[in-house]
Amino acid sequence: MTRSGDRAALNGWQVIGRIEDIPPGRTRSTRLLGQDIIARRDPGGTVSVTEADNGNRSLPVQERYGHVWTSLGTPERDLLDMPEFAEEGRRLITCGGITVRTSPLRIVENFLDLAHFPYVHTDILGAEPQTGVEDYKVEVRQPEDEIWATECRFFQPQAAKSASGGQISDYMYRVTSPFVTILYKTCPIRDGMWDLIGLFVQPMDEEICDVHSFVLVFDEANSDEAMLHFQQMIFLQDRSILENQLPARLPLNPRDECAITADRTSLVYRRWLRDKGLSFGAIP
Repeated sequence: MTRSGDRAALNGWQVIGRIEDIPPGRTRSTRLLGQDIIARRDPGGTVSVTEADNGNRSLPVQERYGHVWTSLGTPERDLLDMPEFAEEGRRLITCGGITVRTSPLRIVENFLDLAHFPYVHTDILGAEPQTGVEDYKVEVRQPEDEIWATECRFFQPQAAKSASGGQISDYMYRVTSPFVTILYKTCPIRDGMWDLIGLFVQPMDEEICDVHSFVLVFDEANSDEAMLHFQQMIFLQDRSILENQLPARLPLNPRDECAITADRTSLVYRRWLRDKGLSFGAIP
């Protein structure tokens, strides 16, 4: 169960599945922050979410970005804003939840790590000998209270399913809440545009989570199935690494794990979590 003082987790919007995971007339039983919950969609299409052990307590709910969101507390801010979802010509592929036995915070931190590309996603997102991470910028933007890493660049043999060859990809990373992160990367087929890849991590318990991912891209050649399989292949390469990291929970004390210059985004992320007083899935 979430610590009562962990407002950063309790009062945030958390994903609990794709919209199509809760069809009309059906229910979805799942967990959120150590609490069993039930989501229902009535025949008219309206979704409601309640705590499983307290059916009289309704939770807030909204459907955006292809997913269903709720909160165990009182959300202190709106869900993140992604105006790219309204842009003409983009395609949304929601990849479905993949269960990973580690802290949800480890999932986000791994997503922010450029250095692992050549070793975990060999000949796709990176390749030897081009393993160096160029200098980049990281900041916490106010008043949004979001982490942004910009001016990130990396050579990638196949940056996306739509890519026809190797390219230097420009990246921007955005962390909008402890369990939500978005990547903006060079679109291989439209100059000056960004493709979006996002992780909405559902923190079920402190050392297990469902990872709901999406891509929002310009791609006129590949089928939804081909793009889905590409993204799932990439993430499944990460899962074996993530489930073998020790400790499973993310240490927030900067002295607990060694860091290098390429880990600048990770260091800012951990400090940002400490400043929020977040403890779920962490070693405070």
